[in-house]
Amino acid sequence: MKFNLNMVLASLLGTIFVLMTVSFVSEAVFDPRLPEKEGYAIAVPEEPASGKPVEKQETPIAVLLANASADAGTRVFKRCQACHTDTEGGPNKVGPNLWDIVNRPVASHEGFSYSAAMKEYANGGETLWTYENLDAFIKAPKKDVPGTAMGFAGLSDDEDRADLIAYLSTMSNDPVPFPEPEPEKTADASGTATTPEGDETTPAEQTDAASGEPADAGKPNEEAPGEGGDDASEDGGSASQTDAASQSE
Repeated sequence: MKFNLNMVLASLLGTIFVLMTVSFVSEAVFDPRLPEKEGYAIAVPEEPASGKPVEKQETPIAVLLANASADAGTRVFKRCQACHTDTEGGPNKVGPNLWDIVNRPVASHEGFSYSAAMKEYANGGETLWTYENLDAFIKAPKKDVPGTAMGFAGLSDDEDRADLIAYLSTMSNDPVPFPEPEPEKTADASGTATTPEGDETTPAEQTDAASGEPADAGKPNEEAPGEGGDDASEDGGSASQTDAASQSE
């Protein structure tokens, strides 16, 4: 009887030992690394307090042209040669000739059949291919002139676009000077605005100016950079075509 009891106890202890050994070994082999928080982390873009998404500030063409290279623009223009010529008296192809394009009235090149959308954008010849209009059209033709027959998607790279426009500006016997970048005002922590000439305008002086009193001499001139409602040109825009896809204005 005593022997049988010892056998039972020995079997029980042996079983417990085996179970504990298996448990320790399995934990050593399979070491679960649980995340601190359950589920997947989803990145949500932060929005300003107003709830409106932050819009990317576009660099004005005047600033881009200050560092543009006409030589580099020559290489960019190779993308456009299937549809445009850039020589004086050159023929129209799928797109119009681009000689003397800067400040030329929109949809005015002789012998080229423009789309209805481009003629409407031309506003009877009042809209010119200013640097600003060329920049906007080349960047996104169909956004700038909805309904244009130009199939080019646009040239989104600021540097390439500025180089191309700088090159097109040289295709003239009387090149149009680049626009001057507008000086930016800076403000210190006290709220005093500092003009580029170094004059300081206090908040009280700004209030006086808003009420109709003469502006400070140091305040920069805020003239509009150019004509044209939307920005760009079918002529110059096509100049940035990346493919030789046929386009019929």
